[in-house]
Amino acid sequence: MLITSWNVNSVRARILNVLDYLKSSNTDILMIQEIKTEEKNFPFQEFKNVGYHSYVFGQKSYNGVAFVSKKVIDKIDKAFFVDEKKQSRIIVGNIKNKSETIKLVNIYVPNGNPIDTDKYKYKKNWLNSFNKKIKKLLTVNKNIIIGGDFNVIPNEIDVHDSKKYENDALFKLEIRKKFFELLNLGFQDIYRYFNKNKQEYTFWDYTSGAWQKNNGLRIDHFLISNNLLDKIKNVNIDKKPRSKIKPSDHTPIELEII
Repeated sequence: MLITSWNVNSVRARILNVLDYLKSSNTDILMIQEIKTEEKNFPFQEFKNVGYHSYVFGQKSYNGVAFVSKKVIDKIDKAFFVDEKKQSRIIVGNIKNKSETIKLVNIYVPNGNPIDTDKYKYKKNWLNSFNKKIKKLLTVNKNIIIGGDFNVIPNEIDVHDSKKYENDALFKLEIRKKFFELLNLGFQDIYRYFNKNKQEYTFWDYTSGAWQKNNGLRIDHFLISNNLLDKIKNVNIDKKPRSKIKPSDHTPIELEII
C-alpha cells in the first residue's frame, strides 16, 4: 500500500497537477493539506472519475485537509481536538492493512510566523493540544501514522541555511522540542529513520529562485508509531511535481507499507 502526503496549496488551483500525480504514482491514499476550499466546492467528481473517494474537512480560502483514497477510510473524525481558532487543520480516519486497523492522522500545523504575534502562541497551543491527544490515542490504538505539513524543521540537516531560520517559527527550539516530544511518545520520523544523513527537502519558496538553487526545507513528515516500523518498506520524496508548471511550493512524500 502506498500512502502519500502533500500540501497542494489549493486543490482547485493545482487539480491538474494532482490528477497527474495520482495517475503517475497510483498511490492508494493521498493525504492533502492546505486545500483552501470549503467542502461544497471541493472537486469530488474529478477524483471520483479516476477512482478515488474524498473525505474532506475544508475551510473557505485557507487551510483545509482531506483524504483522497482508493481504499475505504472509516470513523472519519474532523474534531480530533478543540482548535482555539476553529481552523480546519486535522482529519483522522481508520484504514485496514491486512488484519490491522491503522489510525491515519492528516495534519496541517499552523505556521506560527511572525514569532512576536498571536500566530506563534496559537502554534504552540495547537502542538500542545495535539501531543496530548496523540498520547491519549496511543492507549487505545498503537498503530498510528501521522502525516502532513508539520511546519517544523527538525534539525539543521533539514534546511539549506539553518542560521537564516534561527528566529523563524519553523525552527525555533521550543517548537522543535514539541516535535521531539511527539516522537518520544513512541514514533519515528520515518524519513530520517531510513536516511540518517541524507539532505532532501519537501518545500521550496516561490521567491528568490529557491527551487532552482535547491534552497529548501524538510517540513512535511510521516511519523510512524513504533508498533508499525516493521511494516514500512520505504519512504520517498518525489520532487517531480515541484518542477511542473504552476506547482505547489511543496512536493509529495510517499510511504510504502507491506
